Amino acid sequence: MFTLIKTDKNTRARLGKLETAHGVVNTPCFMPVGTQATVKTLSHQELVDCAAEIMLSNTYHLYLRPGIDVIKQAGGLHKFMSWDRPVLTDSGGFQVFSLAKLMKVKDEGVEFSSHIDGSRHFLTPEAVIELQQVFGSDIMMPLDEPVSYPCSKSKAREALDRTIDWARRSKACHCEEPRRSRGDEAIPKREIASLPLATLGVARNDGSIRQLLFGIVQGSSYLDLRKEAAEKLVDIGFDGYAIGGVSVGEGEGLIYDVTEYTAVLLPETKPRYLMGVGTPQDILEAVSMGVDMFDCVMPTRNGRNGTAFTKTGKLLLRNSKYTRDFTPIDKGCGCFTCRNYTRGYIRHLLNTEELLGLRLVSLHNIYFYVMLMKEIRGAITENRFTEYKKELIRAYKDKERLKGR
Repeated sequence: MFTLIKTDKNTRARLGKLETAHGVVNTPCFMPVGTQATVKTLSHQELVDCAAEIMLSNTYHLYLRPGIDVIKQAGGLHKFMSWDRPVLTDSGGFQVFSLAKLMKVKDEGVEFSSHIDGSRHFLTPEAVIELQQVFGSDIMMPLDEPVSYPCSKSKAREALDRTIDWARRSKACHCEEPRRSRGDEAIPKREIASLPLATLGVARNDGSIRQLLFGIVQGSSYLDLRKEAAEKLVDIGFDGYAIGGVSVGEGEGLIYDVTEYTAVLLPETKPRYLMGVGTPQDILEAVSMGVDMFDCVMPTRNGRNGTAFTKTGKLLLRNSKYTRDFTPIDKGCGCFTCRNYTRGYIRHLLNTEELLGLRLVSLHNIYFYVMLMKEIRGAITENRFTEYKKELIRAYKDKERLKGR
């Protein structure tokens, strides 16, 4: 489902197209994060207006709220949230380990208490795939066991072995054919893990394009473990490959080292996804290493704090120096915010705690990230990616230098 169109002549940056059941995604791409079936503060029409081609949602959160029976009765995740473009659903593995209370990992799966109400749950790798099949996700991620940084090699090894075993089981579940449906009755959450495949009412796409399943490369900061993980996952065979377990506390240099080392181990003919990264500089560096897909909460999280991304660095719009600044956030930006509002007005909204302020900055930031990827694709097409990357990174460094004076 992935077509590699071109590779940059000076770097490993790639231009490609990923075909899914709900449309084509041009890569490199950025996926706005809609954890709970919404990108915080923004409507889906605003995402379309920003030219976002794909969004990300989270299996853990949607499983807990609104619940699988609600999404099933709505006709799947796309219909439930009125989004007709591609959706990638994360497995929720990271959230299980970071949010859940009283979490216990077993070879069979993960037992945990909900961070919302303390209710007990047990999810197997098969159950996570079944949930995403009901969602109708265009791209599914398997359950994995991420580790924090720093992490001992023995702990990283244990988590990696389990992740690989879960990947095999996820692939086997993904390849099975659905059996009889249980109908439209609501299914209690506690039963999900023990249900046979497709009793949740799974309906596969009738066309030639099926739900895609990516494998996740773990291994912490240990490059030999990363190599082993990549080789085993490639041997199992997935539609794409993700680099997980980065940007979890390690320094920038180590993130780049792990990403660059891992990316070249993955097949050229499959999309490569760097999970949870990051800043515009991080994305540019990772694209030059051959990464195709990105997601991060940074655009909207920063937007809600009044921080805007521009081609010359970040702006802290709450600062008093913008009180009488009647220029747009970013001159030349085509987003709705920059076409209609000024820095001074947005600062006023932020400092009076008007919700429109954080919406406008979040909208600008999503547009900036999506356009960044579009410009990257254009630079690769025109064989000028290296110059484009240097120019943007230099602008951000200059901004930081001036701020430090």
